[in-house]
Amino acid sequence: MKDVHAMAPARGRLTLRSVGVSGIRKPITVRRGDRANTLAATFEVSVDLPSSRKGSDLSRNAEVLAEIVDRTAEQPVPSLESACSSIARELLVRHAYASEAMVSASAEYFLRRGISEAKRSFEDYLLLAEASAARRRGTEVELRRAVGAEAVGMTACPCAMETCRERLMEEYPALRDASLASLPMISHNQRNRTRLLFELDDATEVEVDELIAAIEAAQSSPTYAILKRGDEGQVVLDAHRRPKFVEDVLRDLLAGLPTAFPRVPDSVVVRASTVSEESIHKYDVKAAHRVSFGELRRSGGA
Repeated sequence: MKDVHAMAPARGRLTLRSVGVSGIRKPITVRRGDRANTLAATFEVSVDLPSSRKGSDLSRNAEVLAEIVDRTAEQPVPSLESACSSIARELLVRHAYASEAMVSASAEYFLRRGISEAKRSFEDYLLLAEASAARRRGTEVELRRAVGAEAVGMTACPCAMETCRERLMEEYPALRDASLASLPMISHNQRNRTRLLFELDDATEVEVDELIAAIEAAQSSPTYAILKRGDEGQVVLDAHRRPKFVEDVLRDLLAGLPTAFPRVPDSVVVRASTVSEESIHKYDVKAAHRVSFGELRRSGGA
């Protein structure tokens, strides 16, 4: 049978950075300590493609993914990112013509949270993992991995809050006293989605629960599935007592990391992004940054 993939391309003989498959959903079992979680994960796997080849052998990607992930039902992996690393390494074995393999995964992740102990329930988050494998001299393979999470909370706009305060004081002169200046004020709100990823070395591990806690601490307030009327009022008050721009969320998140993760070495790189889904504007607002722990510590941290 003619191997069309291995033929030379008709034109545009360029080495392509990434060719692969995406949107493959698989159950994967992860064991952390005495707790095992079966995650519904979505994978994207790819390798680079040299200029001499017309196409990549895509079925090999699906085969590698199935072989490594399916066996976690009997042999759980220690983390989602470790599974991604195993997949990336094996992709280079199956694609002898490739020099780099990339794997990313996302999975729904649940933690018991609540505005009070009586109203705790399973709240959903997003677990993120990445790995890449690159050929070096001889048979040496360099592996890189990242682990992260996304949490959804809320923010209250500090600019609109102060504008409303000033206009209400003009409209109601009797309220011009010190108490009004210190009270939380009405403002418009945003659903905030924040992602945090750590690019880890071989010796460093972090817990996703701690990443989620760091994200939620940087938002104006967490959000919850179970809220009665009084609870709704409490969440609104909490958020309006901590009004934040999207820039504030990002800066507060990054500034708090050295304290929250004191054992993470300076060489570990952090990628953070935050999106405020606006309520009164017809657009969203996004901020993102990439920085090492060393830079964060030198800048003063928290």
